[in-house]
Amino acid sequence: MTSTVPSVTEHPSAPFPWPRPPIDPPAEYQWLRQNAPVTRVEIFGGEYAWLVTRYDDVRSILSDPRVSADSRNPGYPRFGAPPEPEDQRLFLRMDGAEHEIFRNLLAKNFTLTAMKKIRPALQELVDTTIDAMLATPEGQTDFVKAVALPIPSTVLSWILGVHAEDRAFFNKAADEALMANDLTNPDAMGRAIAAMNDLRGYIRKIANERAALDDPGDDIIGQLVAAERAGTITMMDVENSGFLLIIAGHDTTTNMTALGMYTLLQHPEQWAQMQENPALVRNAVEELLRYLTVVHLVILRSSTEDIEIGGVTIPAGEAIIPLNLSANRDDAHFPGADALDIHRKARDHFAFGYGVHQCIGQALARLELQIIFETLARRVPTLKLAAPPEELQFKVWSGINGVFSLPVTW
Repeated sequence: MTSTVPSVTEHPSAPFPWPRPPIDPPAEYQWLRQNAPVTRVEIFGGEYAWLVTRYDDVRSILSDPRVSADSRNPGYPRFGAPPEPEDQRLFLRMDGAEHEIFRNLLAKNFTLTAMKKIRPALQELVDTTIDAMLATPEGQTDFVKAVALPIPSTVLSWILGVHAEDRAFFNKAADEALMANDLTNPDAMGRAIAAMNDLRGYIRKIANERAALDDPGDDIIGQLVAAERAGTITMMDVENSGFLLIIAGHDTTTNMTALGMYTLLQHPEQWAQMQENPALVRNAVEELLRYLTVVHLVILRSSTEDIEIGGVTIPAGEAIIPLNLSANRDDAHFPGADALDIHRKARDHFAFGYGVHQCIGQALARLELQIIFETLARRVPTLKLAAPPEELQFKVWSGINGVFSLPVTW
């Protein structure tokens, strides 16, 4: 099945973001790449931002030292949300030495050596989860609840130190937090802020429990609490980092697993090739990451100096949104980009961002996806959708795309 992205005929005038189809980018992205690859648009909330849509330009912006991720800077895009309190700023929204403190604290948890250590336990978890799915008496289940949610939730509990049994809470809260830009729901922003506060309260409780112990533990929350004791960071930094990692380390992989499985089932010939040749799985995961780009409204920047990009000058102090989803569908870099091709060499995609703020947990996400899809292809080759695609509900307004439920049978 080849994806067909609708076309638009003129510069989009409605406020950004535009609703995303279930899988493909908004049609406006293709028009902008072809006609106005760097363009200033109104964004939700009455502000303005520069959209950067072509692969080479997105790569350039994300590696330019004149481009800042610091949410305190003038022009930083907020989509109508109020500025967060200074002490609630996430390390995702920091630059330079301030940002490096947190990457240095967290990096050891996501090295290739750490992934080798976790692989056997992860494979056992995937097998056990699939065993439970196959034991369903009806021979039918919701793939999100049965597989896509419990595996990343359990892995997050190992690495971060949250409780796996709380997965329903932090999955719902993360979904609400990421729906702030839903233009169809006037309550979306308020619900998103409330969900963020709930998640923060959850992390705060766990962090305080750890801080009361002589040994706070060796998972990430324990490491962060130890860093607070050493005076490197504050307890608010512990809360902020845990909050970010719940969304970045759990919601992204859950949605990528479910949406990836849906996509493979919509391309049965490629799903069959993965079953026949397990060596294709690594390549297939990279292509799915590129093709789906589930994290697509999270990379936000502002200019600290005048920047010329794509023949256009972006003045200092203005908002920039490098559209990684658009870049990953740029035919100039990925020929036939709107088609899924698991044989494509696509590892240079921007699904994890690019540059110094590139996703710190990408090695873990890749490992989880590789093991999940390889095991499903081997053990459940007859897996298929149990509902018409048009009946599925996708997270078209979320900063992280996904599907709410995915009925499957085998």
